[in-house]
Amino acid sequence: MHGLIFAELQKYAETKHGKGTWHALLKKAGLETKVYLAIREYPDAEVVALVVAASSMTGLPVAEVLEDFGEFIVPDLVKMYGHLLRPEWGAIDVIEHTEGTVHSVVRVKNRGTRPPESKTVRHGANEVVLFYTSPRQMCALAIGIGKGLAKHFNENIVAQQATCMHKGASKCEILFRKVG
Repeated sequence: MHGLIFAELQKYAETKHGKGTWHALLKKAGLETKVYLAIREYPDAEVVALVVAASSMTGLPVAEVLEDFGEFIVPDLVKMYGHLLRPEWGAIDVIEHTEGTVHSVVRVKNRGTRPPESKTVRHGANEVVLFYTSPRQMCALAIGIGKGLAKHFNENIVAQQATCMHKGASKCEILFRKVG
């Protein structure tokens, strides 16, 4: 997992739950001696341990933590990668084109980085189906990012998951629909 995610997770923990939360989270996850740099790669198991620890500390299911984190990181992702987005795009467009814009640039600029593989099928101006595949199985993070994009663009989006790797599917299928 790219160190940027760890940096964002630290920011999320301390913004949502106060100063010192990151250290408590590291300790709960058994990672108290770790230091994460935004420019390096780290084992996926470490981000999983941190998310599971966050779930334990907050009492929220892992999926809710990931979804909330996904919403939280969108402003920073837009700051970093917004130059890749077309001015006329809204949230549905960004979801549709993430693989061809953001993920492709991330893979080239950061060798070894493995963002999830995503394919999309557009169903009209207000709907896109995201097919998410990743050994990390963090589909809830993708849903949160979709919702965060909706907030960024002042839109209302609902997400419905038809299939999920957590339920034995080979990939997650998430329908994002703009409403209102």
